[in-house]
Amino acid sequence: MSKPQNPVQMAVIGAAHGIKGELRVKTFTGDPMALADYGPLYARDGRAFQITDIRPANTVVVVRFKGINDRNAAEALAGTELFVDRSMLPDDGEEDEFYHADLIGLEIRDDTGAAIGKVVAVHNFGGGDILDVTLAGRKGVLIPFTQAAVPAVSIAEGFVRVDPVAAGLVEDEDGEAPREDDFDPKGRPRGPRDAGGNR
Repeated sequence: MSKPQNPVQMAVIGAAHGIKGELRVKTFTGDPMALADYGPLYARDGRAFQITDIRPANTVVVVRFKGINDRNAAEALAGTELFVDRSMLPDDGEEDEFYHADLIGLEIRDDTGAAIGKVVAVHNFGGGDILDVTLAGRKGVLIPFTQAAVPAVSIAEGFVRVDPVAAGLVEDEDGEAPREDDFDPKGRPRGPRDAGGNR
């Protein structure tokens, strides 16, 4: 396979590990060891990386790539982001699970069905997944990706529907902005999947 046409980031290379070319790699797969299951990984510039050995190490994995045999070669790769094509990822998740890459670019519709913006990114700062959207005249609006704030997602039709009150875009009838506990009565995220396919 050549350079991904629809790239999804799977990992980022960190520091060299030891003197024989091994590297510490932070993965974005549900199971960090699954990084080796996707075949060659690609840098933004098209360079291909084949994993020849992988093992867990605390919050990262230690990886040996084919052709990287010493610490100098390993150090030169620090910070390299690694991708696969979206077609390499399975589509067998649960109904309310989505890949971040599939959400980016979707149209935002309000509760009347009117198009009001677009998803430009998906973030997770530790408190759950958040959609970064552009709305008419407003850039960088953040919407919690919860069942209450985003009650419907249709990848096939290319849109997500938001509840403007639960999403914090308008005040409710009482004139109060929604509270954090209004976003999801069950206290759970909707569940965009990371690149590897897990919540």
